[in-house]
Amino acid sequence: MSEKTTDSSVGKSAGGNAARVSPARVAIIGMGGFAGVHQNALVKLEELGQARLVATCDPRPEAFANEQERWRFAARGVRVFGDYRELLDACGAELDLIVIPTPISLHAEMHRAAVERGIPVYLEKPPSLDPAELESMIATDRAAKKATLVGFNFIIEKPRAALKQRILAGEFGALTDVRLLAQWPRTAAYFSRNNWAARLRTPDGRLLLDSCFGNAMAHYVHNTLYWAGPAAVLDWARLAQVKAELYRGNEIEGTDTFFTQAVTATGATIRIALTHACPEPHIHHETIVLEKARIRYVVGSHYEIVRNDGRTERQTLPPFDTLVENHLEYYRYLRGEFDRPATRLEDSRAFVHFNGLSYVASGEITTIPAAARHFVRNEKDQRDYLNVTGLAGAMQTFLDEGRWPSETCGWPRQRPAAVVAPSDITRLGETITRITGA
Repeated sequence: MSEKTTDSSVGKSAGGNAARVSPARVAIIGMGGFAGVHQNALVKLEELGQARLVATCDPRPEAFANEQERWRFAARGVRVFGDYRELLDACGAELDLIVIPTPISLHAEMHRAAVERGIPVYLEKPPSLDPAELESMIATDRAAKKATLVGFNFIIEKPRAALKQRILAGEFGALTDVRLLAQWPRTAAYFSRNNWAARLRTPDGRLLLDSCFGNAMAHYVHNTLYWAGPAAVLDWARLAQVKAELYRGNEIEGTDTFFTQAVTATGATIRIALTHACPEPHIHHETIVLEKARIRYVVGSHYEIVRNDGRTERQTLPPFDTLVENHLEYYRYLRGEFDRPATRLEDSRAFVHFNGLSYVASGEITTIPAAARHFVRNEKDQRDYLNVTGLAGAMQTFLDEGRWPSETCGWPRQRPAAVVAPSDITRLGETITRITGA
C-alpha cells in the first residue's frame, strides 16, 4: 500500500495533532465463534491505547455472561445489544468502524446496513461465496465512506510483501507455478457446530458453499492468488481456466477435500490440495516456483528460497499477531495514512470465482470409498480423527505432477472433471442444485 498524508479525524487527537493518536472507536457484531477472537484482540488494542470497544451485540447476549465478565464489559463501558440494527441505530454516529465476524450468510445484509449509515467495515473472510452476492456487495461499497477491509489475515505480512516485490522485480525469473498444501484435522463435531457448517446452501436456499477452501483455509488460498498477481504487490491472479475434483470423507453435504488447478491469464499454474479428512500433524505451506528459484513460505514459521544454482536463503518470520496487526493496519487507512485497505471487496473476486469454478469443474462431490476411511485416536486430545488411506500421497503427487486422485487413488467418480472458463461461473447455481439433488 502506498502511504499518504491525508488528514482524518479517525485515530487523531481532537486538536488534529498527528503525533497523538486517539483510540479508534469500534463495535463488534457477535461474541461467539470468531467474533470472540476479535473481542480478545480489542482487549489487547485497548491496552495499547489504539482502540476502544464502544458496543457489541449478539442475538443471545445472556449466553455469553461469563465472556462478558472476562472481557470486563461493564468496567470498559461497553454497551451490549441483542440486535445489530439496534446497535447501529444507537451507536452508529460515534463509531469509526464496525467489525463483522458473523456467519457468512449474514455478511451482505450487515455490510449494507453499516455502509448505508456511513460506518466503515472490517469484514471477516470470506465476504461471500456467492459470486452474484459479492458483486452486489462491491456495488454497495462504491458508496461507502471508506472502503471495506476483507480480513484475509496474511496479506499485510512485511516479509511476504518484500518477497512479492522481489518476484515482481524479476530477481528469480518468471513465475511459473504456485502451489498450496494444507491438511487441517477436524473431528466430526466441527461439522455439526452450527446449522451451516459444510453446507452448500443456507436453510432458505441461498448459495453458501462452506468448505475447507471457502472458509477455514481461505487465507491461504487468497495468498496463492496474491503470489500470482502480476501487476503490483497488492494484485491477485486473474483466472483463465479451472479444473477440479472435490471429495468428502466425512458424512457431510459439502466437501472436506479439494483438489483444484487453475491457469492464470499470464499462463502460470496454480495447484491447491486441501483437506480436513486427516489426523495430525497440522500442515500448511505455500510454494512459489520461478524460472531461477523455488520459494517455500510457511505462515507462522519461515520462508526458504532455493535457487537453481544451489544458493539458499532462509528467514524466520517475526511474531505476527494476526488480528491486532490487521486492525492497526485498517486504522491507519482510516486515518488517511494509506490510500487503500490491504484486501478490498473487489480483491476477493478471484478467490470467490476460483471457489465457485471448482464446483462447476468437478460437477460432483465424490464420497471417498469406505474402505479407504478409518478413524485414529489422538492420544493428546483424546479425540478421533478421520484418516484416509493414500490421501497424503495423492495430495503431494497432485501438487508435484498434476495427476488427479481419480487416477492415483482410483476413487470412482460419476463424471470426469472438466476444464471450465471464467464465464462458466454462471453455471454454479445449477451445479449445486444437481449436487444436492434439490
